[in-house]
Amino acid sequence: MSKLHLVIGNKNYSSWSLRPWMALSMAGIPFRETVIPLDAPETAAAIAEHSAAGRVPVLHHGRQTVWESLAIMEYLAELFPEKHLWPKAISARAVARSISNEMHAGFSALRNACPMNIRRPRKPVPMTEAVHRDIARIEHIWRGCRAKFGKGGKFLFGRFSIADAMYTPVVSRFETSAVPVAAETRAYMDEVLNTPAFRSWKDAALQESWIVPSDEVD
Repeated sequence: MSKLHLVIGNKNYSSWSLRPWMALSMAGIPFRETVIPLDAPETAAAIAEHSAAGRVPVLHHGRQTVWESLAIMEYLAELFPEKHLWPKAISARAVARSISNEMHAGFSALRNACPMNIRRPRKPVPMTEAVHRDIARIEHIWRGCRAKFGKGGKFLFGRFSIADAMYTPVVSRFETSAVPVAAETRAYMDEVLNTPAFRSWKDAALQESWIVPSDEVD
């Protein structure tokens, strides 16, 4: 099988890159990575070498190119069915896909108020009612999935899945923005933050020197 090559943006900021990177790493699927600094003069040209969409992440697999985080992870799920990147049960899988797509398309208030910035010191940011509604909805999703589907495991559907990968940047946002959360939310966050995969990503992010002003909310 051809080797997988994942092209990503800065690990400190690129939430969309983090998602397939986590899925690959947590599933133990070998891949190589290329990091392209975002918001730099050469960024657009560098990304264009990998995808006409002009965005990262991008996955290369032989002659196949896949872009967009969720599409990449769907491709991985088909390529490695034995890894069970989606839950096995059809009902759980349907919910996992639903909440993953909800994350993909929604929560714009939270994204704008709390951009992913892993090296930011942990402290609160100003939050509107719309941000609080996003947070409440996310906590409801996590609580419901863990209660109904996550028994016997640490994550939303027991074992780590694409759904967890989709929400990993939210965990990071909650952490650095010191979002007040319920004890069960905090427990889930700690499970994600303490995975070897996230710790490895964070270590690399903290070593980066690139700055993206739009993601520096302070």
